[in-house]
Amino acid sequence: MKHELQTRQNNYDLFDVFDDFFKPMFFEETRELRTDIKETETDYELDLELPGYAKDEIKVSLENGYLTVSAAKQKKEEEGKKYLRREIREQTSRSYYVGSDITREQIRAKYANGILSLTVPKKGPEKKSENNFIEIE
Repeated sequence: MKHELQTRQNNYDLFDVFDDFFKPMFFEETRELRTDIKETETDYELDLELPGYAKDEIKVSLENGYLTVSAAKQKKEEEGKKYLRREIREQTSRSYYVGSDITREQIRAKYANGILSLTVPKKGPEKKSENNFIEIE
């Protein structure tokens, strides 16, 4: 199989060139966390795709009005195996500006089935928190 993969990569194929030319236009691949954001009367609801991450591998923090979600996996070394292609990300991060009046206590976070759900109020009280991390349920 290794020989087939190497042979395929070395052959010039007009269809590969054609596909690569149009891929950025129609099939944009994002390296960011994909997010759905919904608005209610009082809150913003964010759903972030984090498939394959355990709850303890995800961190959500609030600092200077920016809500930051980051996830990192522990690197696995497998003896006797060599990667021919590696596309699965081991870490990712994305920040969202939520406003400087929002506190950590007001943000709710829940992680289930590869989706991190965050609820952020539209407006917060005057009091600010010193701890920047948000607990995930």
